[in-house]
Amino acid sequence: MSKSPKLPLPPSLKFSLLTRPSTLAIIVLMKPLSPRQISIIKAIVEEYTTTGEAVGSDTLDKKYNLGISPATIRNEMVRLEDLGYLKQPHTSAGRVPTPVALKLYISELMKEDTLPVTEEVSVKERIWDHRQKIDTLLREATHVLSEKTNNIGFATTSDGAVYSAGYANLLTLPEFFDIDVTRQVLSIIESHAALEAIFGRVLDTQPLHIILGDEFGNEFLYPCAMAYLDFRAGNINGHLGVIGPARLNYPYVMPMLRHMSNLLDEISASWS
Repeated sequence: MSKSPKLPLPPSLKFSLLTRPSTLAIIVLMKPLSPRQISIIKAIVEEYTTTGEAVGSDTLDKKYNLGISPATIRNEMVRLEDLGYLKQPHTSAGRVPTPVALKLYISELMKEDTLPVTEEVSVKERIWDHRQKIDTLLREATHVLSEKTNNIGFATTSDGAVYSAGYANLLTLPEFFDIDVTRQVLSIIESHAALEAIFGRVLDTQPLHIILGDEFGNEFLYPCAMAYLDFRAGNINGHLGVIGPARLNYPYVMPMLRHMSNLLDEISASWS
């Protein structure tokens, strides 16, 4: 039987991992993935993002056309766990993706949604009436982000202001049934210093940043994710994003953030 060709990790993922050296990063970089393993990672991430539950081999076999037997899927899942891409919760026989798997999915495997024109227009209409003052503009922007993504929307500015909305969204997400996780998120999202400390840990040069797992530097935030971008509006610099579970709907969240960033650019250009 011929072996599947091995695929090296893409340069973008290598850079992302190497900015924060870890044992996982070293293991991943030493072990290239086969196309079959990549297909399994993609399927598990998409299933987990949708359901929030650990994914078993039977589910993958029935719902995703992987072209291999459940037994082979199980064996590959064990290998991927050893490589640091998957982990097994104590209460389940299935697996969930680790931050390493999520970063691979986001950077190389994911296809971003195309926002409908009607949605782009509705978002613009929501914030356009608040374009005269940065304070009300960012306050409305965070409300729109929280409503659209069903997570917490936030913004910070270089003069120390913090805006946030959507706390009630956490109550529907099982990741935040843990009071310690929720307490940490709520305390951070109201603190400019705490948020800036997190931003300061990001070393990548991409305009849109994704923070996952131990990148927060806080064990209670391991189940969480933050997606945000940098913006400049007039003479004010800042950050705009969302925070929620690690299984954010990245294909939707990322283009929505870019659309919001473009609107801020358009609005701030009219101030000069």
